[in-house]
Amino acid sequence: MKRKIIALMLGASFTATAFAHHSFTATYDENAEIAIEGKLVQFMFRNPHSFVHVMAPNENGEMQRWAVEWGAAGTLGRQGVTRDSLRVGDVVVITGNPGRNAIDHRLRMQTLRRTTDDFTWGTNPGEDFD
Repeated sequence: MKRKIIALMLGASFTATAFAHHSFTATYDENAEIAIEGKLVQFMFRNPHSFVHVMAPNENGEMQRWAVEWGAAGTLGRQGVTRDSLRVGDVVVITGNPGRNAIDHRLRMQTLRRTTDDFTWGTNPGEDFD
């Protein structure tokens, strides 16, 4: 009985690991790029991927919360981004690859620009992630 429980626990941990990191191609349309402009409502500076959440209009002009996937905290840190680089309320323009399911309002970050001071990411060599 103990072996079955251990086997089930190991299987569950491998399944969780498999879902923790996904294929960008499976999640995002890497052949398309869109831009959004809106107010930052959350910045999650973490591993394995950071996220920026922005309230911006969708293709119909309705305000939506967009989840923008970014690089790992360690990778971004080496590129000069810190957990204090962005603040709630910042107006940002983000370009990225849209999610394959449009109703999810997801993007894979390609570039970011804060409009108040032109802080940018993704416009200089080496500012990318996989």
